[in-house]
Amino acid sequence: MAMKALNSDSAVPDETAALTPAACLFHGFSDPSRLSIVRHLALGEHRVVDLTAHLGLAQSTVSKHLACLKDCGLVTSRPVGRASVWSLNHTDTVLDLLAAAERLLALTGDAVALCPHYGTDTLRATGQDG
Repeated sequence: MAMKALNSDSAVPDETAALTPAACLFHGFSDPSRLSIVRHLALGEHRVVDLTAHLGLAQSTVSKHLACLKDCGLVTSRPVGRASVWSLNHTDTVLDLLAAAERLLALTGDAVALCPHYGTDTLRATGQDG
C-alpha cells in the first residue's frame, strides 16, 4: 500500500487517505456472492449463465457483482458470440490474498463472524448476507 498522501497541514502522511484504496479493495471482496464469483473465476473463464448455474444466483445478481468487480479492476470480459466470457485479473495475487485471509480467519476463530459491526448477525440484519 502506498503511503504517499500528505496532510495539507504538514508533511506527515495522511494515513486515512493513503489507506482508502486498500479499504475500497477490501470492500470489493466484502460480499459473499462476490467472493464466490472470484473463486469460480480463479478456476477459469465463465459466462454469466455458467456462474448463475454454479452459484444458484439470479442473472441480475451475478451481473451486478461482476460489474462491481470489473470497476475494481479485478475481472475483465471479452465477447464470444452474443455472450461475454469473464475472467479473473491477477489470479495468483488474488489467490494469495484469499489464502492469507483464510490463514487469518483460522487464527481469529469466530471473532470476525461475531463482530457486532461486521459479523454475520449484522449482515443478516442489513440484508447483506448474499
